[in-house]
Amino acid sequence: MTKVIEADRGFKVWWHLTRPHTLTASFVPVFLGTAIALAIEKQTIDFGLFFAMLIASMLIQAATNMFNEYYDYKLGLDNEHSVGIGGTIVRHGVQPKTIMIIALSFYAIAMLLGIYICASTSWWLAAVGLVCMLIGFLYTGGPYPIAYSPFGELVSGAVMGMGIVLIAFYIQTLTVTLDAILLSIPSMILVGAIMLSNNIRDIVGDTEGGRKTLAILVGRDNAISVLSGFFVVSYLWVIALVAIDGITFWALLIFLSVPKPLRAIQIFRDKKEAKEVMPAMKFTAQTNTFFGFLLGIGLLIQYFCY
Repeated sequence: MTKVIEADRGFKVWWHLTRPHTLTASFVPVFLGTAIALAIEKQTIDFGLFFAMLIASMLIQAATNMFNEYYDYKLGLDNEHSVGIGGTIVRHGVQPKTIMIIALSFYAIAMLLGIYICASTSWWLAAVGLVCMLIGFLYTGGPYPIAYSPFGELVSGAVMGMGIVLIAFYIQTLTVTLDAILLSIPSMILVGAIMLSNNIRDIVGDTEGGRKTLAILVGRDNAISVLSGFFVVSYLWVIALVAIDGITFWALLIFLSVPKPLRAIQIFRDKKEAKEVMPAMKFTAQTNTFFGFLLGIGLLIQYFCY
């Protein structure tokens, strides 16, 4: 019985290392990009490519999370009292070298899946994929980590939001259209919002650690206002696409997710301690998840019903 409990605890440690609550930031854009290809371009979906892209994206996201834990530990930014971290090093005693090996192994599997995707579509994607993987490493690795700069939200949004949507769209259609770009912009903004909410939560520790994040540069109150703006622009953007670009009105299903960002902003306004604002982080991530799914579902309703 004891061995079973220990094995279960061990699995939870390794599962927690991937930070599974963040993986929707890689899953949802793949779903959305594929839904756009089906609904807008009337494209028959290649499910082999879809699942290859999905798994590769999630592996890269998980590996990026591991690089984050590795380098935050190496730089002395994480300790057993830190909030919102994987904690496998400082709390569970996992060796940093082990985490790096796992992360690089995930990258290797993602590269194999990328070879399959490129062989089925275009080898130009190899360059795009390698750049995305390099950015995933440099986000917290290298001499000038992106996450410690004011550009973390922009870079993560562009790569994990817009980038994944457009790659998922391209592998199904072998093209990138204006509609696909326009529909990917809310995904870019909301992935950036996840990073901004993380930086708002960590503003005290990041300041002490010498980071120069956007939240630190503009101040906590202004950062919350920027986060609110991210949410507002995302919803208004889809309204504009429905009104001006002729995107299906079913896209307005996204408004079912509105309680999530409202709750996130309320918590950030009312609370300041890192532990107290953790639910706001969850609601921000859920906004990205529900918004992307609802937008994709709206597009699929258009495809199957009209």
